[in-house]
Amino acid sequence: MDRRHFLALGGATLGAAFLDGCGLDRAPQAEPVLRSAERRNEAIERSLFRHRSVDRPPAGARAAGAAFPMYFISKHPPVWDESVRGAWTLEVTGAVKRPIKLTLPELVKLRSVTQRVDHFCVEGWTAVAEWTGVRMRELARIVEPTPDAGYVDFQSFDDDYHESWDIESAMHPQTIVAYGMDGRYLGVPHGAPARVHSPVKLGYKNTKYLTRIVFLPGRNGGYWSDQGYEWYGGV
Repeated sequence: MDRRHFLALGGATLGAAFLDGCGLDRAPQAEPVLRSAERRNEAIERSLFRHRSVDRPPAGARAAGAAFPMYFISKHPPVWDESVRGAWTLEVTGAVKRPIKLTLPELVKLRSVTQRVDHFCVEGWTAVAEWTGVRMRELARIVEPTPDAGYVDFQSFDDDYHESWDIESAMHPQTIVAYGMDGRYLGVPHGAPARVHSPVKLGYKNTKYLTRIVFLPGRNGGYWSDQGYEWYGGV
């Protein structure tokens, strides 16, 4: 993309952001402008996405550790209560040939990876942590998505929070279903028993307190995406 084209697209995006900041997104005449800007944003992000590119934190970057922010939308930290809900399971279903349901021990037994990567928040901060889990592409190998599966929805027990992704980002080698953080099993503040994590998406796309992964032929929304946040949410 040449510089002039980039600036032209960026100008349209900034103009839409200005309108949004002025509250004009509620006016019918502003809606087409905002939707057009969002489509352009996504087109740029998709064109910049490289499936083989990987995130590497800067040399010397310290892990956030206990300072890593916690986030949930329920009134209280979501805790899976086995006495009420039974044993936690992760269901992988939808447009797949072999749907599965995994307990935490079964998930842990699958081929795992440990990666030290960035976590990018839409609020502007970045934190480094070490995550352990199963690559989404490994789960896809097991369930065998059908040819029409172009999207993946990640669903949770955090007041039914969910966010959907394009399948290309979901199959990125650094997109994992994480059950460990910094050498320990996930704690409640960071999405126990399991969450999706990837440096290729902004934090609000990385669904915590995971219960279901649904492969979809069509695009779905999400908790924040349905409230006006960008659906693609790429980094």
